[in-house]
Amino acid sequence: MEDYKKEFIEFMVDCDVLKFGDFILKSGRKSPFFMNAGLYIDGYQLKKLGEYYAIAIHGQYGTDFDVVFGPAYKGIPIGVATVCAFYELYGKEIRYSSNRKEAKDHGETGILLGSPIKDGDRIVIVEDVTTSGKSIEETYPIIKAQGDVQILGLMVSLNRMEKGKGEKSALEELKETYGFDTNAIVTMAEVIEHLYNKEYNGKILIDDEIKSRIDAYYAQYGAKCN
Repeated sequence: MEDYKKEFIEFMVDCDVLKFGDFILKSGRKSPFFMNAGLYIDGYQLKKLGEYYAIAIHGQYGTDFDVVFGPAYKGIPIGVATVCAFYELYGKEIRYSSNRKEAKDHGETGILLGSPIKDGDRIVIVEDVTTSGKSIEETYPIIKAQGDVQILGLMVSLNRMEKGKGEKSALEELKETYGFDTNAIVTMAEVIEHLYNKEYNGKILIDDEIKSRIDAYYAQYGAKCN
């Protein structure tokens, strides 16, 4: 596992974004782990978050793209932080764009925030985590309606590796439905590999008891992998 992935896992823990315990998800599933990107709240955290996204995106696509698109609402700060970090790390100006939940009919009108999207643009979408794919269902037609553009892929923080609407993960379902690449900075398997029975900041976050609950969760909800 690359060092930046290990650092990102520890960063999520340090920011209280990744937690272990008992959580009820929006889907109604009872999960032994939970990730909430809404808890990145200060300048340092957002700066570092952007760097991790930029590193992961650069590893997949280099600098050969034009726009980072962050779907409203959680994708907005992720997208802004990512383009700032991309410029600092790689010296490449990438434009930021997002969608409004409702189109604006006065002043700067339209459905988009940030940069317009134009013919020929190559786009990478950023989100926190994808469990149902609903935000992509909403934003994909908005992006494609802007012109002759290419969506290279989607980058999320964490691949939960659990079933989406069917037997495959939400990321796999999106890839099959829309035909673009889907990736995560880290997978839950990598989180377990890095934290299981290893002390971090004086605590063992995934001990045998938590691990057994994670295993039971995946026995019920784990995604079918190709």
